[in-house]
Amino acid sequence: MTPKLPANTLTLNERTADLIRQKIVKGEFSPGQRLSEAALSESLAISRNTLREVFRILTKEGLVRHAPNCGVSVAIPSIASIIDIYRVRRLIECQALAQAYPRHPAKKHMRDAVEMALKCRASGDWLGVGTANMEFHMAIVELADSERLNIMFSHLLAELRLAFGLLNDPEFLHAPYIDNNVQILELFEAGKLTESAASLSDYLVHSERIVLAVYARRISDAGSYE
Repeated sequence: MTPKLPANTLTLNERTADLIRQKIVKGEFSPGQRLSEAALSESLAISRNTLREVFRILTKEGLVRHAPNCGVSVAIPSIASIIDIYRVRRLIECQALAQAYPRHPAKKHMRDAVEMALKCRASGDWLGVGTANMEFHMAIVELADSERLNIMFSHLLAELRLAFGLLNDPEFLHAPYIDNNVQILELFEAGKLTESAASLSDYLVHSERIVLAVYARRISDAGSYE
């Protein structure tokens, strides 16, 4: 999903940061999960010093956090971060759809993502549905033909997956949006770009409300145990 630069142009730190970022996007790491420096450096076949540098990169991106005496853990997005993520998504994705070239090659990426989500739904693989959903939205941004936007959005999606992880119920979260993605794609393929963008805007508003409601409930539940 993350836009790929030629492997020989990336440093070891950048390649490793991208690998961990992709694990977050795919839901392999959950919000608040502690990351064992020893286990991770061994599984990635890198030194601990390299891993520490990678953690610094991901900390700047808001994907991990370091606490004194507690080590490194996967970040838990704040309410402000979630609101900002969705604001940026509406600005980028809706414009990308509304102004796209109808025969853009990214249309195939969108179609492939929708078909992958449908297959995952049929097999009950809801984490797979979530990953397919990420692919669909990455493909929408690709319509804008901006490598800078692609890279920035790939980082944003990793933060978004952490927000989704707060729900801990991927079926409830992702099931409604499979058919929404189908509708958005069908409108786009029919050349109805304005309608497709409007459908996406409504979709994002609804998704934001769900995620924020879950976050508020999580905070309320945590407070009740204090």
